[in-house]
Amino acid sequence: MPANQENEAMSDPREWWQVALSSIGDAVITTDVEGRITFLNPVAQTVTGWGLGEASGLPLEAVFNIVNEETRQPVENPVVKALREGVAVGLANHTLLIAKDGAERPIDDSAAPIRNSRGEVIGVVLVFRDVTARRKAERALQESEERFRLLVEGTQDYAIFMLDPQGNIASWNTGAQRIKRYRAEEIIGRHFSSFYPREAVERGWPDEELRRAAADGRFEDEGWRVRRDGTQFWANVIITALRDKAGVLRGFSKITRDLTERRQLERAKLNAEVMADLSRRKDEFLAMLSHELRNPLAPILNAVQLLRLEESQDPLHQEATTIIERQTARLARLVDDLLEVSRVTTGRIRLQRASVDLRAVVEHAVETARPIIEQRRHELSVSLPSDAVWLFADATRLEQVIVNLFTNAAKYTDQGGRIEVKVDRSGEEAVLRVRDTGLGIAAEFLPSIFDLFTQAPRSLDRSQGGLGVGLTVVRRIVELHGGRVEAISAGLGQGSEFIVHLPLMPPPDSSAATHQPAAQPARRWRVLVVDDNQDAADSAALLLRRAGHQASTAYSGSEALEAALADPPDAILLDLGLPEIDGYEVARRLRRKPVFDDVLLVALTGYGQESDRQRSQAAGCDAHLIKPANIKKIEEILESLASQRRR
Repeated sequence: MPANQENEAMSDPREWWQVALSSIGDAVITTDVEGRITFLNPVAQTVTGWGLGEASGLPLEAVFNIVNEETRQPVENPVVKALREGVAVGLANHTLLIAKDGAERPIDDSAAPIRNSRGEVIGVVLVFRDVTARRKAERALQESEERFRLLVEGTQDYAIFMLDPQGNIASWNTGAQRIKRYRAEEIIGRHFSSFYPREAVERGWPDEELRRAAADGRFEDEGWRVRRDGTQFWANVIITALRDKAGVLRGFSKITRDLTERRQLERAKLNAEVMADLSRRKDEFLAMLSHELRNPLAPILNAVQLLRLEESQDPLHQEATTIIERQTARLARLVDDLLEVSRVTTGRIRLQRASVDLRAVVEHAVETARPIIEQRRHELSVSLPSDAVWLFADATRLEQVIVNLFTNAAKYTDQGGRIEVKVDRSGEEAVLRVRDTGLGIAAEFLPSIFDLFTQAPRSLDRSQGGLGVGLTVVRRIVELHGGRVEAISAGLGQGSEFIVHLPLMPPPDSSAATHQPAAQPARRWRVLVVDDNQDAADSAALLLRRAGHQASTAYSGSEALEAALADPPDAILLDLGLPEIDGYEVARRLRRKPVFDDVLLVALTGYGQESDRQRSQAAGCDAHLIKPANIKKIEEILESLASQRRR
């Protein structure tokens, strides 16, 4: 059949076909066997900018101008390829269509040969679409995925990685490398149970985590995990099951946080609470221990003072009395050190400051420490300035500092050694030096010499060591005064030197000094001694009587109230730890009665903490003395209180 006749026969089907192609949403162009345009549907006309009338008969390249998006080079005409190969072909990715007006649009397309009833190629149909919106969406998705990748890979505080459905590691971020210390090439492909302690692996815990995550969609846990080097860390773990649209499990995401520091802080906080409770119990124990130790010390010291009053000429009597007195004082010092442990560690040392001449404090401390210095036959050299060295300080606490330094020097210096004490000024500071020719301090020991419970190593024959509290107390008291203390030694066997620096104050204004009244003759006191330790009460009463005072005793709170009401004394020495009615309640009941307004109440007790002093003062006591107290101290307190009341 001739071609023109065949075309006429196809006229009706062609019209129907063009109508159909015009109705679809994609752009459609058809060509003849030579690649000339025979049809453009409305979408193709819009995309290319060419109308059907002006495009018909033109080569496809004139209307369908396509280039590579990246290289800008022409792309092979798909119609030519379809005609040549006789098969459907598609465009390569990143193809741009340049419209008649120069506008560029990314497209994808396919071209297929058109065949007649005999199978002969008589043209090509080209179907394409503008993929600008899709390309933007793809680009946005790529950018989002890139940002997410950068976010995940750049996160260092979290280990973020993927697992396949069997639990093998499929990805690895920077945080995972930092926390778990594996490089990606070392760990990817291995099972994630590599991060679990052996006992967790043996009981199947990693697989159980995956099972729960798969069943519930998410699993969270905290526990110990293992790093590459074998060290463990406390981790928070979140495992999320990843499923596709059909619900098929594709793997898991795993996020791990290192919470070791937080756990340590929580445990430390708990140990603060436990330690606080232990500290409270320790304070209570030390207070009770010191009380129980002071109770027997008091009658021992009273008995020694009674022996002193005998004025015996028997050398053996005198030597025995001296030994008992010295060892009793040493035991009392150890008891005080027990309480200083609590005061130092909890910061409960309180200063009673006034204008103080450091020279007087040193002289008093020398007299206090002289017995141990003389016992060990040391040579003592004291060098003080001719003028007063004024400090704004607590004289009692400063004396404690100096006595501790003297005692320390005496303990660690062999018999017949030398101890030198020197006070001078340096700029705005007073400088106290205590130097000895004793044991010395090793260089490695110097930095910790002031630490609590620290003592220099000593041989078994060196029995003068205390509790390792003295130097810690020294440093704390000096620092509370705004000063500092240092230790110097050339080494073992080379002696030691302790140097205390304290801020000076201007000399007190002499014009502001008040007139001191003339000394009053010593008063004879009527004293009631109250103590459930009968030996302590009786020995104190004996001392008072030997000193010229009247003294009576009571051994309980009820006896004290009865005796005091029957014959009110001038003063009451009151033990606080009494059975049934304690000393605090005795003081409160007495103070409620006007007849006792002028009676001096002095707590004489083994309880010496600040809280005990506050309680005794609140109960109505005028003073608080710690056992053992000698008769001279008792008389001084009574005279001082009486003098204050007269003013």
